[in-house]
Amino acid sequence: MLLTTSRAISNIISRVTARQLLTAASILVSASVYAENSATTAIEGVVAQGTQIEFIKDKFEGTEGPSSLPDGSFIFTETRANRVTRIAEDNTTSTYFDNSNGTNGIAFTKKGEIVSVQNLKPQVGVVYPKGSEKVWADNYQGKPFQRPNDLVIDKSGGVYFTDIGVVPKGEITEPARPAVYYVKADGKITQLITDVERPNGVQLSRDEKTLYLANTAGEYVLAYPVLGEGKLGARKEFAKLAGYEKGETGFSSGADGLAIDNEGRLYVASNKGIEVFDEKGKALGIIPIPQKPQNLAFAGKDKKTLYVVGRGAAYKIAALTPGFKGRIK
Repeated sequence: MLLTTSRAISNIISRVTARQLLTAASILVSASVYAENSATTAIEGVVAQGTQIEFIKDKFEGTEGPSSLPDGSFIFTETRANRVTRIAEDNTTSTYFDNSNGTNGIAFTKKGEIVSVQNLKPQVGVVYPKGSEKVWADNYQGKPFQRPNDLVIDKSGGVYFTDIGVVPKGEITEPARPAVYYVKADGKITQLITDVERPNGVQLSRDEKTLYLANTAGEYVLAYPVLGEGKLGARKEFAKLAGYEKGETGFSSGADGLAIDNEGRLYVASNKGIEVFDEKGKALGIIPIPQKPQNLAFAGKDKKTLYVVGRGAAYKIAALTPGFKGRIK
């Protein structure tokens, strides 16, 4: 009887110890997600070997729409919190402006106004400075936008923007209408692309002769020749993503935000981290990020700091080549 009791007690202690070990391991894993001493492997012209991936802060309420500011600071959108947040070069954070109408992606006009795609009332237009707000478009052929996501502004002031659509669920019965559009400040809008499952990040090449498009559901970053303002040629599978893998809802690359550097390299936020490609679509390497990234942008006074946001966290990485200097983003 005593032996049986002793064994029972021993088993209980073992189970408790196992649970404690699992809990401790879970805490360590959680802490390591935001580890400040993560480092890169070398990618020629992009990052040096051992460059620190510096954790800035987490628990943001959404992490999208990153961009630089002329003073070298960095801003991004907290869509769920309905605000735009600023990170100074010393990593201090502050509210840049509130009541953003659920702003997601942002761009800047030549006057310095912030044009954004907005989600509380789906639309695209000027959202800042306050008092200068203007709606450029909120529908296409009478049908309201569903979920505008990202945008890029060209030299003429026109905006290419994506709408990822809304999958029917619960009270939402209307089919998803994912698309890419081009709109000018006068409200003239053109629908350009309707055959991509989940159009997300969008970017222009340095010479604005190519439009890059991230398809979150697909294996490739797509590229389209720009034939004129709001006119595109046939699509091309530009860059194959290592992040294309099977998840809970099927295969996806997780492709999201896009950025380019001053040498024309394309940086893509994906399931694997930040994938980097040359101007011909050749894979150059991957910058691993502790949290799965959503978007990225170059900032700093010399634009040689790559900021990455995703899943409520923000990071920064010293880059060897600055971001493209021909546009703010």
